[in-house]
Amino acid sequence: MSDYQRIDLGPFDSWRDHFGGFVPDRSRDGRRVLDHELPMQFIGVTANSLVPGEEAGYWHTHSSDEELYIFLTGSGQMGLDDDVVDVGPGAAIRVGQGVRRTWRCIPESDGPLTWFCIRGDGGALPHLPDDAERITDVPMPW
Repeated sequence: MSDYQRIDLGPFDSWRDHFGGFVPDRSRDGRRVLDHELPMQFIGVTANSLVPGEEAGYWHTHSSDEELYIFLTGSGQMGLDDDVVDVGPGAAIRVGQGVRRTWRCIPESDGPLTWFCIRGDGGALPHLPDDAERITDVPMPW
């Protein structure tokens, strides 16, 4: 058996229906910790949804994690140290260690702000994957 797993997140407008988080007392509607559902080894991922006018309600930093936020729907803002950055579909924000961060879905958003937060903690990645091997003698399956 190949080493892969699949879960279905459903359409963006259903993400709000999921209640989750890293620990029960900080769980909320619209948060799904995918690395708790899949056997992830080196990266973490959350799928998130905030309704218009909703905000995280807290700041946080990481001492060793690097995070990548990829926004999919809605309109929002991120607080990044002393800056406020507008976010929406197609925005990708990398946040380094020690940077304060928070986020909100602006009240005027035409729907939920949905995004993935991808986090990693470890050694530096090479510019090009140094563990890849191209396979040219196997036909495409379609």
